[in-house]
Amino acid sequence: MNASTKNRFIVTGAAGFIGRNLVAALNARGARDVLIVDRLDAANKLNLNDLRFSAYMDKGDFRRDILADKVKPVDTVFHIGACSSTTETDEKYITDNNFQYTRDLCDWCLNHNTRFIYASSAATYGDGSLGYSDADDITPKLRPLNLYGWSKQNFDTWALNNRHFNRIVGLKYFNVYGPHEDHKDDMRSVVNKAYGQILKTDEVKLFKSYDPKYKDGEQERDFVYVKDAVKVTLFFHDHPDVSGLFNCGTGNARTWLDLVNAVFAAMERKPNISFIEMPDNIRDKYQYHTEADVSKLRKAEYKEEFTSLENGVRDYVQGYLAKKNV
Repeated sequence: MNASTKNRFIVTGAAGFIGRNLVAALNARGARDVLIVDRLDAANKLNLNDLRFSAYMDKGDFRRDILADKVKPVDTVFHIGACSSTTETDEKYITDNNFQYTRDLCDWCLNHNTRFIYASSAATYGDGSLGYSDADDITPKLRPLNLYGWSKQNFDTWALNNRHFNRIVGLKYFNVYGPHEDHKDDMRSVVNKAYGQILKTDEVKLFKSYDPKYKDGEQERDFVYVKDAVKVTLFFHDHPDVSGLFNCGTGNARTWLDLVNAVFAAMERKPNISFIEMPDNIRDKYQYHTEADVSKLRKAEYKEEFTSLENGVRDYVQGYLAKKNV
């Protein structure tokens, strides 16, 4: 079942990074009946340019109407919106915004027999000591390193305990990068940041390693091109018979040096990399390695290949970032 003009959708966080790319992909499939939900400011409002949608609602108004059951039912809700700052310290805010809001919307979807696909996060895996398996028996044991990760973990666990994963889908997005993340300030990908640094100084600065198992720049992440993240997300709309909590990553960890060298190559410049001290407030919460276990995703019959880091960075730099700076 592919998205078409006959399908109706809600996308929260639609003016954000993954949300904006998801709406564009729905548009490319012919979908126009899309209610987009967000809280707009001068920066993220630009992400709505060139998108086609039937209506916009402020996040607060939408949540109020969901609780009052005043929102017209749709076929699929993509709940992508959240506070994604890994340095957020307001526990009350992030619990309400990321956990309770998601729970409210999930309950509404279940009551209306609406497909519910939401964004979880690889931040739930914490220091990685329990690995990166999305198996149901592992989920309750995870110990995130920050409030953002905890908020996502709390909802994953709530959904699991209430046996909702036989009807809903959670996606643990790993390190997603790509077009339309410009508004995210410090939460932008290192690809985006490195491109700007190279334009200004012809150099990229990376954090030093404080773990003897990893040399400077050899800390590892599972980098996912946003176009692939969107394909995975839409797969679960297309296959409503498949539900559960799934990793959304390539299954192939790469180093920060690999990433930055790919940016230099895409810009046709010689690598120039230096290392700086990591701020004290994140040093003890830093993930040195992430790599999605994608066996569950593959077992669900997701067969698309993921874009290589080099090809994804090249497409992003040359097809988007360079054009913005002409």
